[in-house]
Parts: sequence; C-alpha cells; structure tokens
Amino acid sequence: MAKHRIYSMSFAKVYPLLVAKAEKKGRTKAEVDEVIRWLTGYSRKALESQLKKQTSYEEFFAQAPRMNPLRGTITGVICGVRIETIEEPTMREIRYLDKLIDDLAKGKAMEKVLRA
Repeated sequence: MAKHRIYSMSFAKVYPLLVAKAEKKGRTKAEVDEVIRWLTGYSRKALESQLKKQTSYEEFFAQAPRMNPLRGTITGVICGVRIETIEEPTMREIRYLDKLIDDLAKGKAMEKVLRA
C-alpha cells in the first residue's frame, strides 16, 4: 500500500488549520493544544518543539510520548470513513485527532471531547 501524502506533511502546516477550525466556532488554541496533548501525551513544551522542528505527521504520532489508551473510544465518521474501520495505524491516529477537533468545533464540552 502506498503511503499517504499527508504522512510526510509537516504537522506544523496542519496545526494552524486545526486551530482555525476550532477558533471559527468560538473555541481556543489552548483547547486545541489540550486535545492534542490528551491524545498524544506531549507536554506543552514538547508540542511546541515538534512544531518548531517541522516534524512530519507520521513522526509526530510515532514519537508521541504516550498515546492515550482511551482513544479507542473515539468513534464516528470523519471524511466519510468510519474511524473504527481504519486499519492503517497512522491514518487511524490522524483521524482520531480530526474527530476530536470536530467535536470541539461542534461545541461539545471539553469533558466529553476528552472522554472524561
């Protein structure tokens, strides 16, 4: 299977799009960062470092300190694909993040977004 082009894209290029999507719906960059840190285990400082290093999307997830074990509870459809059916691990992680940001942008309470 050919690698998806998004894997080599810098996470720093995608990050502003995630923030813009949330801010457009009245959420904050801090909330986006909280969601990303919940999913990946990055500290605030480590997240900033990954953005500065222009880490690829694939490396961003591969180097994550601790992927949240509750991420398996993230279900639903994103980009027309049911998350639970995505077999490729990196694409599944990318779609988990997409779904969390979508939930945030839809106005869900942070406790629900973070499966608390």
